[in-house]
Amino acid sequence: MSVSDHDLIQAWKQVLTLSKLEPGQIVTVLTSASTHPQTMSTAIIAAASLGATVNRLDVLPVNGEKALSRDSLAYLGTTPLTGNRAAIAALKESDLVLDLMTLLFSPEQHDILKSGTKILLAVEPPEVLVRMLPTLADRARVMAASAKLGKAKEMHVTSPAGTNVRFSLGQFPAISEYGFVDEPGRWDHWPSGFALTWANEGQAEGTIVLEKGDIVLPMKSYIQERIHFTIEKGFVTKIEGGVDAEILREYMASYNDPDAYAMSHIGWGLQPRAKWSTLGLYDREATIGMDARAYEGNFLFSFGPNNEAGGSRTTACHIDIPARNCTIKLDGEEVVRGGKVLDGGPVQQAAE
Repeated sequence: MSVSDHDLIQAWKQVLTLSKLEPGQIVTVLTSASTHPQTMSTAIIAAASLGATVNRLDVLPVNGEKALSRDSLAYLGTTPLTGNRAAIAALKESDLVLDLMTLLFSPEQHDILKSGTKILLAVEPPEVLVRMLPTLADRARVMAASAKLGKAKEMHVTSPAGTNVRFSLGQFPAISEYGFVDEPGRWDHWPSGFALTWANEGQAEGTIVLEKGDIVLPMKSYIQERIHFTIEKGFVTKIEGGVDAEILREYMASYNDPDAYAMSHIGWGLQPRAKWSTLGLYDREATIGMDARAYEGNFLFSFGPNNEAGGSRTTACHIDIPARNCTIKLDGEEVVRGGKVLDGGPVQQAAE
């Protein structure tokens, strides 16, 4: 069901307030052909009403001839900002960039963040944004999980379907995604709600088995039969199963890049307002699947780049897979058991 402009403006105001937007600061709304018009118009109104100086920067889409999907995460790296010095300069001069087109996994994004500019990505449908409006409680919960993840030396994941995989940790930082940007140079994604990191290079070993009903993105599909992944020295060496596995194999092979098979980020979902079932209610082009990525208790793992964490892999292929019913241990301590997060539930909002 759609939401009113009033409700979305109020949601934007909450997110911008949490992001510590102050009167007189410069906000640039970054848009392209796929930007939702209601999201854009309400973002501009909300930012202006809070006293910001608001600009809109509209750029032409790219990669359409390369990507096998219209999903904004289907082909990474090259963006409308690649080689666009004027646009990059404008964004660097902004205090806050509202990314309504998807600049993720690009060197331009890193360059802009280094200047101290904050970037908030928001590309899901308006009603999803409102339903998963971030709070301080979300931040507290995700930060607590990330603190544990950042101290761990090993993540061990198992499941009744047969998953048994170990990841050595410590080379890359733990990342917190809670839906707003409250520090200079911070990137985040509204909606979100998960803790993640990357395994040490070449140090992921074992088997991951997806069960019927698990989700593969960007296909945005619930698989109908098991998929078995063999992980050796940080790379997928086998993808076995039926038609679902065949589709995934062909998709990943289309990039003609060995780094497409590398383990990327790993972590777990912490957003109680995200739902595993929601993906089945949307047209595939209407959403990028943040409910699937963030729903509470999933084991979210991925294949592809690690440049977001400071690594050298910049492959255009990125596969996100949230798996259900997994048990996740950090240095032997369970943090998720059978798909249930063991932190006692959402943290109560703390006064700041």
